[in-house]
Amino acid sequence: MSLSDLDDLQSRLAYRFKDIGFLESALTHRSMGPAHNERLEFLGDSIVNFVVAEALFRRYPEAREGKLTRMRASLVRGQSLSQLARRLQLGETIRLGSGERKSGGRRRDSILADAMEAVIGAIFLDGGMLVCQECINKWLESELASVNPNQVDKDPKTALQEWLQRDRKELPVYRVLEVLGPAHQQIFRVQVQVDGLTDYPIGTGASRREAEQAAAADALDQLSAL
Repeated sequence: MSLSDLDDLQSRLAYRFKDIGFLESALTHRSMGPAHNERLEFLGDSIVNFVVAEALFRRYPEAREGKLTRMRASLVRGQSLSQLARRLQLGETIRLGSGERKSGGRRRDSILADAMEAVIGAIFLDGGMLVCQECINKWLESELASVNPNQVDKDPKTALQEWLQRDRKELPVYRVLEVLGPAHQQIFRVQVQVDGLTDYPIGTGASRREAEQAAAADALDQLSAL
């Protein structure tokens, strides 16, 4: 990754870093070694959830909490963030270990979404909350304007929680059973414990979030068949 690549990326982001080290860290996948972007990803995940939540709160004053939650989930889920990363051509600048590069890591949704969150965290540390908020709102302007409060699908975890609350049952508990594979290509196995089921579903995915959604979807199928 050259200085020219970083310069072009900053143009696409519409943000110039005062400390380019933040951006370089955000673009470094864990397959490169111990100095990777996961702490920035953690930070960026919290920030993008807050920024999108506030934007939706102001844009849709009549929407109830449940709809706002589903609208936010549709905008900040991994698939949405990976699409944003592709639009900003983030994949070509991510630093990957050789094994991850050979396996097509630059095109993998989970890696793109994680890097997008890390970049958001980097902008926050470099420029502050207001600047970071402006960037996110600009990148997601069309999505924020077009999301329909009445046509937002519930993700499986949300749908499962609402199902159990409606039946006055205990909320689901998610537990990571194991993490398989090398650090740059992990597979998560997550079990969800659901009140009313004796055979607790297990989901797998390239991230804990993805595995939890898969387990929740299986639980909904089982509950529907009862």
